[in-house]
Amino acid sequence: MRAIEEMDEYWVPEHVRAYLCRLGFRLPLDDMEAHIRSWDDWMGARGKFYDYQDTDGVGRAYAVHRRSIHPAMRVCKEWGSLLLNEKVKVVCEKQQATDWLSDYFSRTGFMTQAQASIVRAFGLGTGAFALWVNLGKRTVRIRHYDARMVIPLTWDEDGVTECAFVTRAFYRGKAIDQLQMHLKGGGDMPFTADAGGLLPMESDETYRIVTVCFDNEGNQVAPPGVMPVYDTGSTFPTFAIVKPAVTNTRVDMSPYGQSVFADAIDAVQAVDLTFDALINEVDVSKMRVFLSDVLFDKETNGSSVSIPFGKQDCTVFRKVMSTDDMIQEFAPALRTGAQSEAFRIALQMLGDLTGFGITYFDFDNTGYVKTATEVSSDNSALMRNIRRHENLLEGMLAGISHSVMAVSRSLGEDVTDEGEISVAFDDSIVQDVAAEKAQDMREVGVTMQPWEYRMRWYGEDEPTARSRVEELVGGKARTRS
Repeated sequence: MRAIEEMDEYWVPEHVRAYLCRLGFRLPLDDMEAHIRSWDDWMGARGKFYDYQDTDGVGRAYAVHRRSIHPAMRVCKEWGSLLLNEKVKVVCEKQQATDWLSDYFSRTGFMTQAQASIVRAFGLGTGAFALWVNLGKRTVRIRHYDARMVIPLTWDEDGVTECAFVTRAFYRGKAIDQLQMHLKGGGDMPFTADAGGLLPMESDETYRIVTVCFDNEGNQVAPPGVMPVYDTGSTFPTFAIVKPAVTNTRVDMSPYGQSVFADAIDAVQAVDLTFDALINEVDVSKMRVFLSDVLFDKETNGSSVSIPFGKQDCTVFRKVMSTDDMIQEFAPALRTGAQSEAFRIALQMLGDLTGFGITYFDFDNTGYVKTATEVSSDNSALMRNIRRHENLLEGMLAGISHSVMAVSRSLGEDVTDEGEISVAFDDSIVQDVAAEKAQDMREVGVTMQPWEYRMRWYGEDEPTARSRVEELVGGKARTRS
């Protein structure tokens, strides 16, 4: 286990795992942790593939670092930018609820942070959003977690219904481990582990947030201001598990998901192998200049003056005891054309295996990798996978929206009942949205009403859309008169 003192990375400490086990929970993280750690290393281009030792012709060992363009991280970032951005709209049945939610997401910067969470979740296979309540300020916030901090507690094939989140906090300059369990039910009974488990739960359906803190020695601590048990008043889960639409083939029946590049590790290696070979080809093909021995000055002791070049930039060499061809140049032929083609094939395979299609990461005429805006909208493989991921993300965004509005009501905020919630994703990156809007505009008055157009493209409910159309029509009539 990695120690709590390590500040660059965080993994669930052993004393937190032992505490949950004493409560009677089985931890699915134990089965998945090795895979999650491996995927985390590939995202950061770390491990034996990138840093290893080799030996020269006389058996001397030396360290080797393989160059990388971080293809695993690039894949995750591309999915994050394709699926979630500031143009994504969460739409409620009632316009007032939609406006409140839009303002909440804007004030808290949710979408920006959520995109980063999607990147990590698609890389590590799992992520989560969970509510955090500040009773002093009567506010609720959405916190973001990746697979290293998420421990599902109750789950079945329909999803996770109870979950724990483990993070590091600081109290008076000292690091503590904070465990927050989002549990369903419990009535008015206090939470206790004295009997070796949780007390029986009553029939109520609201979610409670149970918080337990530990110092670096595993002892429980009680920082002031932290409520051990808080009833949120929400019947909706106060968290949402984020996973890509990829079947977990590593651990059967696990609540965790699988990385989008888990089955493309060989393609990730191929990309960095060909990239490193391409750079090495340029490096070792620098021109070498050989100078005759007679062109070098001699020291008084008879030795030759050393050549003033660094180890890596030494391209001038002395020909010992030679007077012929006093200056001789040698320039090895570059093989970058063939290696660039191999690099291109590796990128194509990476795109195909990670759901983007074979042309997504292809080269253009200038030699740079194509971006998402340059991908044609007829890439059917990409669009099918986008729809699969969006279907899962819609449930996640709708669920966390329901819960944040429910908890805000319990804190006394006036929030209109939201009814059903849907998500309008922004597909303009891979689809010609302007052309679709123009086509729908041509259909207005033929097969589509003006208010239907506003409902589709502006995310308005029907009463608001009808009202806005009447205002616009009335305004035009007054202008003409």
